[in-house]
Amino acid sequence: MAEGKETRAFEGRDYLLERGIVGDFSIVAAWRGDRLGNLVYRKSARNFNPMAVTAGKISVAEVEELVEVGALDPEGVHTPGVYVDRIVVAPREKRIERRTVRKA
Repeated sequence: MAEGKETRAFEGRDYLLERGIVGDFSIVAAWRGDRLGNLVYRKSARNFNPMAVTAGKISVAEVEELVEVGALDPEGVHTPGVYVDRIVVAPREKRIERRTVRKA
């Protein structure tokens, strides 16, 4: 398995080095974003979206709400705009389930 690949020893153990997988595109959904590409996520989107946006050669962010530059709190920005190449505004419809029962 290691034939022709680089190996290195760290703290007495040998490790096989592999190149990382880089996708052509990374597409993420964010709650808010500004025109410079700074993104804020909500809820479970904070788990993997900040890492996923950095994994592609071209990053596309779909935001629910696009705000002006400076409207986002700098301490609350989860992904800096340097990683985002394109922004698409796509407001989401809030689906609320309703319990319906049949009338006899």
